[in-house]
Amino acid sequence: MEEKVYRKNDSGKVWLVGAGPGDAGLLTVKGQKVIEEADVIVYDHLAGNEILSEIDREKKFINVGKQAGHHPISQEEINQILVQEAEKGKKVVRLKGGDPFLFGRGGEELLELKKHGIPFEVVPGVTSSLAVPAYNGIPVTHRDYASSLHIVTGHKKKGGDQEINYRALAEAGGTLVFLMGVTCLASIMENLIGAGMDPGTPAAILQEGTTARQQKISATLETLAEEAEKAQIHPPAIIIVGEVCTLQDELSWHEKLPLAGMCVMLTRPKELICDMADRLRRLGAQVLEVPTIATVPMKDNKRFANCLDHMKKYDWIVFTSQVGVRIFFEELDKKKIDVRIFSGIRFAVIGEGTGRELSKHGIYADLIPEVYDGETLARLLSDQNIRKQRILIPRASKGNQKLVPILKEAGAEVDDISIYDTVFQNGEDPDLRKELERSRVDCVTFTSSSTVEGFVRMYEGIDFSGIRAVCIGRQTAETAEKYGMECYIAEKADIDSMIEQIERVKAR
Repeated sequence: MEEKVYRKNDSGKVWLVGAGPGDAGLLTVKGQKVIEEADVIVYDHLAGNEILSEIDREKKFINVGKQAGHHPISQEEINQILVQEAEKGKKVVRLKGGDPFLFGRGGEELLELKKHGIPFEVVPGVTSSLAVPAYNGIPVTHRDYASSLHIVTGHKKKGGDQEINYRALAEAGGTLVFLMGVTCLASIMENLIGAGMDPGTPAAILQEGTTARQQKISATLETLAEEAEKAQIHPPAIIIVGEVCTLQDELSWHEKLPLAGMCVMLTRPKELICDMADRLRRLGAQVLEVPTIATVPMKDNKRFANCLDHMKKYDWIVFTSQVGVRIFFEELDKKKIDVRIFSGIRFAVIGEGTGRELSKHGIYADLIPEVYDGETLARLLSDQNIRKQRILIPRASKGNQKLVPILKEAGAEVDDISIYDTVFQNGEDPDLRKELERSRVDCVTFTSSSTVEGFVRMYEGIDFSGIRAVCIGRQTAETAEKYGMECYIAEKADIDSMIEQIERVKAR
């Protein structure tokens, strides 16, 4: 196929998007929409793994990660990447930690785009200078403590000195926030004291704020550098100086959330991940969304089409997954068949989650087993006098092998119809691999054996014995144990029980 030749700036555009300080919930609504519509994501180290894990991996990702003391790609090269991608006609998101115009060099990037005639927009972000203190119980202003705020970069220009007027800062009063100042912490503290600030002034350094690795060291101007060194504080972190630091014990809130400090990786298919991710985040967890499998409806499925055309012959319809329900009703919709076709038909589902999905269509399950697996469902259904009854099971092509024989043994006539395939996902994120290798993921959730297999394929080569796996059932756990994972099984095969199990993992 002939490659398309793009005219310069042929519909190409760049959006400069602030990702916020790390918590995915702090990404703005506009920023999220722009990211969803983008072709290319140019991101740096501070964009945050939680946000990056939510983005469709089919987009083009360009890592221009600049970290303290390690700049593999120069700012000039980043500018050229933005120009080149936009000139190909691409919608480009330049994703930057915090706010792109607060010590983010966003202005430099836009001037380069302007020079090349490339259109751009700016989507401001939540800055760490406000959000990180807030997550640590420190209001940067308070009527009784500070009526002004000064945000300063602690980062030195290459080959130069810090251009900070410490005397002016000391005399101004209020709250001081230093960004990118970890490597210069001792110097900053000494210079503030030298400029006349009281050595006993409250101060704090806040590492990786709004994430699961959030850490706070509280001290004074005189002792903060020493305490930070003892705690081995590293970037990214912000320094805050002022009387407002004394409020942190009274106003702390984030660390009191049930799952604060937990980093949880979810491996469910993309379309099923949202609800669980949202609930975990509300409990304080940092969530990495890594679908290891995808569900794909089977095309030109004549057997299934024939079943839909003769629906009235069935006595029971059995659903073994939420995905099966969704795809089943999508096909009904395509054929313009409504729920009146189900008059007289009873429904059995494997668990409450599948039952809830069915109820979205105005149908409530007649049968749900207490133990959510195929074999238990089959035995419970066998007790319903199903001899000579017709049962339709629309499910995955690789379903539980014990279900159908038990039903047939009870005398039922069974149509076991494959309506979707489960496929393993590619697109491993190197940054997430590093998080796993460094044991910075506290647990990984698995809702089926196939999610385990997909995870193992995606992260081949890591030591799986270091993975704490929260599994939805015994069969899933057996698959995870096969790879040496430390397994925890939810008491019930539903999301509520999995979240309860994650809380127990944290308490251990």
